[in-house]
Amino acid sequence: MASESAVRKSLFALGIELDGEGYHPRAWRRAGHEPTRFLSPRRLRAQVAAAENAGFTFATFDDSIVPAGEIAGRIDAIGRASFVAATTSTLGLVPVVAATYAEPFHISSQLATLDYASRGRAGWLAADDPETARTWGATPRVTETEIRRERDDSVEVARRLWDSWEDDAVVRDYAAGKFLNRDRLHHIDFIGETFSVKGPSIVPRPPQGQVVVFGYGTAQSGIDVALVSGAHTPDAVAAVQRARESGAARGLVDLTVALDTPTETAAERLADLGADALPNHPERLHFSGSPDNLVALLTDLSAHADGVRLHPAVLDEDLTVLARYVLPALLRAGIAHRPVPGSTLRANLGLSRPADRYAKELTR
Repeated sequence: MASESAVRKSLFALGIELDGEGYHPRAWRRAGHEPTRFLSPRRLRAQVAAAENAGFTFATFDDSIVPAGEIAGRIDAIGRASFVAATTSTLGLVPVVAATYAEPFHISSQLATLDYASRGRAGWLAADDPETARTWGATPRVTETEIRRERDDSVEVARRLWDSWEDDAVVRDYAAGKFLNRDRLHHIDFIGETFSVKGPSIVPRPPQGQVVVFGYGTAQSGIDVALVSGAHTPDAVAAVQRARESGAARGLVDLTVALDTPTETAAERLADLGADALPNHPERLHFSGSPDNLVALLTDLSAHADGVRLHPAVLDEDLTVLARYVLPALLRAGIAHRPVPGSTLRANLGLSRPADRYAKELTR
């Protein structure tokens, strides 16, 4: 039997955040395009294609209706993921969708549709942004208990709705004129503190059975993959262990990176962006230096974590270095593996396809 370390290495997933211009608030100043093309479909397609060709397992697309950074502009994350679904073949597509203020019935339907459009490569990063309450005009859920309850209820509803159609509910018997077995559809009858959903869904069960649910930290229940943070490597490793103990099947480390390029060092690039502009999420593990040293760090993390999600300082610069020097080294060493065309995001993360909770044997 393979050792636990060997199993983890075989499943070491490489993710990348593709929202905006990079994690640095002033990344747009070093972008390889005009500011007017920030939201262009050609730019989005090019970045997603570069990430897929490099061998990344998945890409996340951050989202919030609250402006962030010096350039405030976004197209919703599910819309971006759906737009590139048909142009990709291996990359997992994981949009951020607020679980606290969006309608869970609509979330589940949109994500199931994305799973069909991507042929089984959809994920969902269930996030919470209390600041959006002011924009929506809703009553803020101000305590962590309230936020967590609403988030957990939304994830539970989505999971039930994905299961509300059994795998063989769609018949497609053209000769008999029968296209649906109504006995294979189920009401979920969910009643929570702030909403209730009867169901069933309006979209058949996703190709993966359940879309892969990502979440932040170690206190979120009902997720498949936990994205954890730590200011130092031991802190991040400890957070991975806590995530596993809390029930997450996979623990991935969030890591911000600024890399040396052929013409500038990472320090020079960051200095050019300005020391007075503090990067977002300073609590995350941060790397700044050469591609070789990043490969060494990721190799070390592969013995403890199930993967990483990288946040490049400047996407147009760092993604090129990652694709040319970092991922090829990891692939050659067997630390990571390039996703196989036709495989699902679940398969690439080493997650099994879940059984339908409502499935039962019926006389046909």
